[in-house]
Amino acid sequence: MSGKVLEYTLVTDGSSDRVLTQIINWTLRESGVIADLRPVWADLSRLRKRLTGLEDRIRTAVELYPCDLLFVHRDAEKLSRESRVREINNAAIKVEVPPHVAVVPVRMQESWLLCEEKAIRVAAGNPNGTAKLRLPKRTAIEQIADPKKMVFELLQTASELRGRKLQRFDVEFARTQICEQMTDFSLLRNLPSFVAFEADVRTAVQTHHFDQWP
Repeated sequence: MSGKVLEYTLVTDGSSDRVLTQIINWTLRESGVIADLRPVWADLSRLRKRLTGLEDRIRTAVELYPCDLLFVHRDAEKLSRESRVREINNAAIKVEVPPHVAVVPVRMQESWLLCEEKAIRVAAGNPNGTAKLRLPKRTAIEQIADPKKMVFELLQTASELRGRKLQRFDVEFARTQICEQMTDFSLLRNLPSFVAFEADVRTAVQTHHFDQWP
């Protein structure tokens, strides 16, 4: 790989999780990486063969999308972050992969979208709206049972649409725009799962000297 470009591949649970590249980019910069970043989302849905298990997905992703650094996302869901990280690490060590970092939001990726009210309003297409958005306290976000449902409800409220317009509102697309509109990713440092993720990124950067590129 080029010493002037840090290429990384992101393996995710689903296609909507590709928005995590925005957060990963910011975290790499905060960890001292100054090289140009070239992120690639591993689109495994286009394959004709059926992949069996996480190990197979990781192996295939690295074969199709070679990289300097690999990010593997899995939502914690009902498990602990530690359990998911262990699952990812156990799968990765069975495959010849570049350095890797586990991306494990608690409980799911949408938890990391609940930190910035302005981003939600802009993503809803109504940046100057005045509807009251009842965002959870940041210290309580990881205790929310269904953060995806909360994100959808907040987007609908923020849109201030009614009737048929609300029915036509593409909440799935709006959700993908929240990360794009976030201006202060440091708010994520209120979430233990993100703090742990950032520490793992910093360790990978320092261990493999990515902060010394180019």
